[in-house]
Amino acid sequence: GFVRYPTKFSYYVKMRSCSVFISLLLALLSSSPVEGHWTKKAELNLKLKNGSKTEISIQKASAIESLRGGGNARKVERGGNNKKIEKVVTPVKVVPAESKLLYNLRIGSYFFLWYSLNVGYNYHNKKTLNMISAPLTLSALQLVVGVVYVGLLWLFRLRSAPGLSIENIKVLNPIGFCHAASHLSAVVGLGAGSVSFAHIVKAMEPFFTALFSAIFLKQFFPLPVYASLIPVVAGVALASLKELNFSIVALGGAMGSNVAAASRAILAKKSMSAPKGTNMGPANLYGVLTIIATIVLVPIAAILEGPKIMALWDAAVSKGFAGELITRHALLSGLYFYLYNEVAFLALDAVHPVVHAVGNTLKRVFVIASGVILFGNQITPLGLVGSALAIVGVLVFSLVKEYYSNKKV
Repeated sequence: GFVRYPTKFSYYVKMRSCSVFISLLLALLSSSPVEGHWTKKAELNLKLKNGSKTEISIQKASAIESLRGGGNARKVERGGNNKKIEKVVTPVKVVPAESKLLYNLRIGSYFFLWYSLNVGYNYHNKKTLNMISAPLTLSALQLVVGVVYVGLLWLFRLRSAPGLSIENIKVLNPIGFCHAASHLSAVVGLGAGSVSFAHIVKAMEPFFTALFSAIFLKQFFPLPVYASLIPVVAGVALASLKELNFSIVALGGAMGSNVAAASRAILAKKSMSAPKGTNMGPANLYGVLTIIATIVLVPIAAILEGPKIMALWDAAVSKGFAGELITRHALLSGLYFYLYNEVAFLALDAVHPVVHAVGNTLKRVFVIASGVILFGNQITPLGLVGSALAIVGVLVFSLVKEYYSNKKV
């Protein structure tokens, strides 16, 4: 059974009190002028007397950010063959390159927040679903919380707001739709089964990504890459076979999340060359996708679950669950969901794909272990073997895929 909230899980009260601090820290990390480990280029337009132009780039030695309101500076010099060259230079400020220590601290912060917030999300999400079985309403509410959070960041200029055209939105709409489907399916799966089992099944996402890449992108990998997926499929099969709390809804929800997430990745890759607006770094990109997903999911939840939500609420209260407690868990699950996904986007943008793959594998181990500790999820010996096989298989797939990708280059 579950021990009441103020006793066994008292340290999560501290996590709630740190939510504002984490949000502000994340806002500062994501608005850093140095995006990722690599630095940006600044271009100087050189206007020759005869009207031709050339460009000079300041390379990776420093990050460049345009000064506001500085105007253009013009300088006339003598070039080769005594040609008169007029330089039209937009003033820039040069921010010193991020030191290795600061970079390591920033990446360490990303991974620490990613893991911690993910555990916080799974905890509050499962607690809410254990009290009130309303996965559609909860998933929609979680997205709404994310929209409010990122909207406040933009409103108070803690982060630069994105600039989007109608064409940009059209490009992002299918990706946002898949984001909504992936989230809804995952919440349904997590509500119907254990946290550990859902995350074991979700380890199969690379399988669907590889499958859809071949079908829709005509992108085929070498045979060893596909062979490395065999342990993943076998591991999930073993874990499902000996799952003590097996539920076809939990399996279907987690699989549905995998399909939607893989589709999101394929659509994102197909639209890679299309313009997506201004100020669209990884944090703002996730914010915009969350807004689109919210517009998709809220009406669906209102239509399918809205008419019975009060009956579900009354049933939960009649079982002894306080309304304030349900609301608190639901809102915190939304905050943690948005924050952990945003951190994942920032981490992916800032590190090498292999590092991210290893980190994602370790995160899954971390979440599965937390499910065992926090909720008492029991895993049979064969289930444990299957879990380990699936997780290691995902890591091997990521490493083999990256090896062959580099070999092509």
